[in-house]
Amino acid sequence: MSERPKIKDIAERAGVSVATVSRALSGSSLVTDETRKRVNALARELNYRPNVSARNLRTRRSMSVLLVVRDVGNPFYLEILKGVEATAREAGYAVLMGNTENDPDREVEYFNMLRDGHADGMILMTGKLPPPQPGESADLSHLPVVIALEMIEGSGFPHVQIDNVAAAQAAVEHLIALGHRRIAHIAGPLPEVMALHRRDGYRVAMKAASLEIPEGYEVRGDYLLESGEARAAELFALPEPPTAIFAANDDMAAATCMEAQRRGLRIPDDVAVASFNDIPVAQFLGPPLSTVKIPAEVIGETAVDLLVERLTGRDVAKKVILGTEMVWRGSTAAAGA
Repeated sequence: MSERPKIKDIAERAGVSVATVSRALSGSSLVTDETRKRVNALARELNYRPNVSARNLRTRRSMSVLLVVRDVGNPFYLEILKGVEATAREAGYAVLMGNTENDPDREVEYFNMLRDGHADGMILMTGKLPPPQPGESADLSHLPVVIALEMIEGSGFPHVQIDNVAAAQAAVEHLIALGHRRIAHIAGPLPEVMALHRRDGYRVAMKAASLEIPEGYEVRGDYLLESGEARAAELFALPEPPTAIFAANDDMAAATCMEAQRRGLRIPDDVAVASFNDIPVAQFLGPPLSTVKIPAEVIGETAVDLLVERLTGRDVAKKVILGTEMVWRGSTAAAGA
């Protein structure tokens, strides 16, 4: 059995010191990008694997990052996880995934894992911070946390996000261009910022077209299928139901389509449905879902880049805004089609 390659073997091949290789593998800013790339390439070539236990004892770092989401069953989060995992692995970090299921106690537990050193940093996607613990300041901005997709105003943390207002506005404007005038909105968990911004985009589009929003046309969901089904039922039961529904995410939109079909309504002939996220299954629904496409993997990659920069002491951008695009499929058509 061949001897396991050591860090000095990489140093000899790269023509640099052992200390330089160690810094390059840890992502230190003291090493040039060229040297870091050469060292990482040699590490892969030699199939070098660091002695994690020894390294953690020496550096007091876990070399892991924590991705915390509200619902691990949502396939959209798994797309972001792909970007997080690939970029973290390249930087030498393992990824732990935390699922809060909107449970405040679990939200506190994951922050305690970060405080206790079980993870070096956190990518947070729950849209909220846990309440302060006894004797603790409400200001958590000293912790190595990056907020991804969701927004937490005043948190002091770096954010990777999209322009939710503009994207929602564009989606509703297209429904209006198709001739729809009775357009309802199934919002996310208000008053969370992302849900507010998507609702605001809906309102901006309706106001710009001089369209009133009738009583009962704005309903509040929580991004889960069950809430989409329940809110859609409320909308369809109105004396004058909408001819188009804009949902704040694909899960609620898919449930809306199912509820419509249970009632004998045809999509898009009787009611058009548009939404947000473009999860992989959206294109395989019947009919395929029209939705705002979010660059999920890029969000994950960018969040890790910011987190690693923060962990290595570099200045970090406070906000990175990524672009979106609207994908129009079979769930939308002209009013009265």
